[in-house]
Amino acid sequence: MSRNPLLSFSVLLAVLIVGFQCIFTVHQTQSALILQLGEPLSRVYDPGLHLKLPFIQNVIYFDARVLDYEARSREAFTVDKKAIVLDNYARWRIINPLQFYQTMRTIPGAQARLDDVVYSQLRALVGAYTLTEVVSSHRADIMKEVTNKVSDLMKNFGVEVLDVRIKRTDLPPENQRAIFGRMRAERERQAKQYRSEGEEESTRIRSDADLQRAVILAEASRNAEVQRGKGDAEAAATYAKAYNRSPEFYAYVRWLETLRTSFKNNSKMVLSAPTPFLTPQE
Repeated sequence: MSRNPLLSFSVLLAVLIVGFQCIFTVHQTQSALILQLGEPLSRVYDPGLHLKLPFIQNVIYFDARVLDYEARSREAFTVDKKAIVLDNYARWRIINPLQFYQTMRTIPGAQARLDDVVYSQLRALVGAYTLTEVVSSHRADIMKEVTNKVSDLMKNFGVEVLDVRIKRTDLPPENQRAIFGRMRAERERQAKQYRSEGEEESTRIRSDADLQRAVILAEASRNAEVQRGKGDAEAAATYAKAYNRSPEFYAYVRWLETLRTSFKNNSKMVLSAPTPFLTPQE
């Protein structure tokens, strides 16, 4: 009688172990395959609770989410023979776990294959465009075409490629130095040209200013001569009128003007007295 409880417990434990071996759960972010004696069965298991044969069947799980893969930087050449370093990434997911297991086995294996396929397609397409087109105008077209071609190729491995993107496009170090040298030389050439054009424009502006100055001065001198002539004419006319009206007064005024002119600037004169020069003319 004492052995019956132990036997019952052993049987119950064995049943539980077998029961647990028969049940497996697939989470929402997974899909699963059953391996029977190491060979995969054709059925793919979706999320939920499922049954399997104990001991002879094992379950392998696959991530059903969208996965990101960053490729290592590699060098490619454009159609104009320019070397560029491409730094890209891809977004992909497993759409056929059975096919994926039969061809790729693991995610690292799939990523290695994906890296080779993406690089070969990128290199081929980049080689059809110039450097300017790759980094600017045709970049989106290249990415779309690469994504479509890579996705078609990777479907044979149970993988769907959703997107391929170039994160960064750099030049090799030796090309960078050469291009920077050419850019520096071009900037220096442009600076020299701008300085030369500036000096030429400055000379032209100064010449125009000197010409305008000469024209203005000549015009002012001419106007001054005209005005001086008019003034002299008016003065002569005034003197003539004064002479006609009073010759004696006119002679007196002329005498005073002569004295003023002779003794200006504190001039000193030695004259014998009496002298007609100091006597008003009648």
